[in-house]
Amino acid sequence: MSEEKEISFTGNLASKDATDQSSFEEKIDSAKELLEKLTDPEITLSNSVKIYKEGIKEIEDAQKLLDSAKLNFEELNK
Repeated sequence: MSEEKEISFTGNLASKDATDQSSFEEKIDSAKELLEKLTDPEITLSNSVKIYKEGIKEIEDAQKLLDSAKLNFEELNK
């Protein structure tokens, strides 16, 4: 029985990692897109501040996902 639980856990962990990785990549891509918008010379100051804040949030969220993945990796290697 313990073997079945281990297989089930590994399966759930793998699918969670795939979801997290996708989310991480999406957040990085989103941050890149926001950076491109900031380079537009026609952007207003208020829009640039709004876009900057959105970009920072995307990067912070991506960092949280990365930290979580690192923790999972460290736990598995103990």
